[in-house]
Amino acid sequence: MGNRKCGKQSFQFENPPVITAWASVAGKKEAEGPLGKTFDITNDDAYFGEKSWEQGEKKMQQIALDTLLKKAGIAAKEIGVVFSGDLLNQCIGSSFTLRNMGIPHVGLYGACSTMAESLMMASMAVGGGFSDNVVAMTSSHFASSERQYRFPLGYGGQRTPTAQWTVTGSGAALVCQKGKGPKITGCTIGTVTDLGIKDANNMGAAMAPAALATIRAHFEDMKVSAENFDLIVTGDLGQLGKEALLTLASREGLDLGGKVADCGTLVFDLLKQDVHSGGSGCGCSAITLCGYLLEKIANGKLSKILFCGTGALLSPTSTQQGLPIPGVCHAVSLYGG
Repeated sequence: MGNRKCGKQSFQFENPPVITAWASVAGKKEAEGPLGKTFDITNDDAYFGEKSWEQGEKKMQQIALDTLLKKAGIAAKEIGVVFSGDLLNQCIGSSFTLRNMGIPHVGLYGACSTMAESLMMASMAVGGGFSDNVVAMTSSHFASSERQYRFPLGYGGQRTPTAQWTVTGSGAALVCQKGKGPKITGCTIGTVTDLGIKDANNMGAAMAPAALATIRAHFEDMKVSAENFDLIVTGDLGQLGKEALLTLASREGLDLGGKVADCGTLVFDLLKQDVHSGGSGCGCSAITLCGYLLEKIANGKLSKILFCGTGALLSPTSTQQGLPIPGVCHAVSLYGG
């Protein structure tokens, strides 16, 4: 039996694609967090040597890609395709990174779910036999995100307790047909879920229903349960969003087996660092996966994880018009090689 669709939203591979290399780049605050030593490169300069925060985010992606290629021992011309996106309008962080490099590129937007989305698309391209040496990549930057979505940093506005801190970081993973490393055994494509949350400073609550819907769909489609995984890792619900997910799951009778961890609570120390409810942004799950989780799988400390990237699908325009915040979650099943 070859690659096949499972249920309504999921698919699995007979010959699972392999993540053969990964790289992570992070900022100063992230380097000071619990996972600081797991990142390949960190930088105290929020501009990364550039003239603007947006250009600094582009530089992060460039460094992540260069580091990935160096670790993999391949040249840029050997990349089959790059699936990448970011939070900036029209995904300029990704397109500016890859301009004039001659690398085929598919731009994505899944908000903070983009690392899972790009990894899922990379696995489909490789598993379907359409390409090899495929890169999944994304980034976010605290200052560029604040400028775009909320308020000028100099304004000094009070952050609410439910607010999360956008991670300054970029992660990249190389997905291949063969090799050594964590295997992508299957994926679940998320549905857009909207329960009417309008508070842009409480995105964890907006995304929690989507996370629950996708986890449930993965369990049902793949005929598995929480017992099949060492961890079920959500993208960036933050502490309050994680609690909302657990409450919703309990209310609906879905047993998560105490396996849930969240990238937004792993990347920062919520007690010692002033991040309120935790981390967020595309880079949150990207550097947690590409700096911490994949290494845990590669060295045998974790065997099976369900990586569930969550995204809040809002824009400055939709927020200003008082519209609710839809959420989405994509799940990627990762097994030790």
